Amino acid sequence: MISVVIVNYNGRVFLEPCLTSLSAQTYTDHEVIVVDNGSTDGSVEFLEENFPDIHLIRLKENLGFAGGTNAGILAASGEYIMTLNNDTRLEPDCLAELASVMNSSDTIGMCASKMLFPDGRINSTGICISRSGAAWDRGMYSKDRGQYDLLQDVFGACAGAALYRRLMIDQIGLFDEDFFLYMEDVDLAFRAQLSGWKCFYVQTARVYHIHGGTAGVGSDLSIYYGNRNVLWYVLKNMPATILIVSLPWIIGRNLAVIPYYMVKGKAMTILRSKFDALLGVPLILRKRRDIHQTVEDSDIMRFIRTWSDVGRQSDVDY
Repeated sequence: MISVVIVNYNGRVFLEPCLTSLSAQTYTDHEVIVVDNGSTDGSVEFLEENFPDIHLIRLKENLGFAGGTNAGILAASGEYIMTLNNDTRLEPDCLAELASVMNSSDTIGMCASKMLFPDGRINSTGICISRSGAAWDRGMYSKDRGQYDLLQDVFGACAGAALYRRLMIDQIGLFDEDFFLYMEDVDLAFRAQLSGWKCFYVQTARVYHIHGGTAGVGSDLSIYYGNRNVLWYVLKNMPATILIVSLPWIIGRNLAVIPYYMVKGKAMTILRSKFDALLGVPLILRKRRDIHQTVEDSDIMRFIRTWSDVGRQSDVDY
């Protein structure tokens, strides 16, 4: 069974199309869990009235994507967990296509869907990372010309529409709640890759994503957490040898984004982000001790690019 976990925070307007698309899935062996992060827009009342069959978890406070998703995972019954943003809509065979690939090998721990914007442009075909720590969605903003219509292994899956093996999560741990929002899927993917789990991009599993429906694209929230967590996931997970030789790129990039956001009028946000990132380094280094690497550095290095594809297919390129 697939347990679909949706985290909602004041996203009432998105819930109906998302949940309706789930009810239309050809893969019927699934449950839907909606974790409400303390919404004040009537989301809970809307769900209780219109979708009484879903499993609704009401949290008293906003625990972010990581904390909300973890609450859903802990309540889930499925051997597979699908994390799904509330501002998405799935094509009818999406779950079936993801499950088919996951079932094909016990070494596959993650499956990435083909995420598209409503206008048909690409949102994500898997996660990419660079030597500087920059992380982005592969193909983002590109016109879909079929260039990503190939089943292949990728570094990780965007948690906005990803399928995870429950056994893998039990082994490597849940989403890191200290990340709160953004990069928690990169962190989980890194831990999975270090433990020998593979991620496959499933081009036939199509999901339409509004993107930024809750946090907002380019908002102070996204800038703060994205730029704080981009340093944390690298220090927490990157193998020591790769980390040492990558330090010039990591340091340079973390410094370079400061004037970039200052010019955009986000000086206080970016400075607070980097200051808090440095304050959190001792905690992250303690967490690093618990990371278990069972693969060779070369197995990780094959996914790490020297430079990110900024300007061509980058995400909010942190």
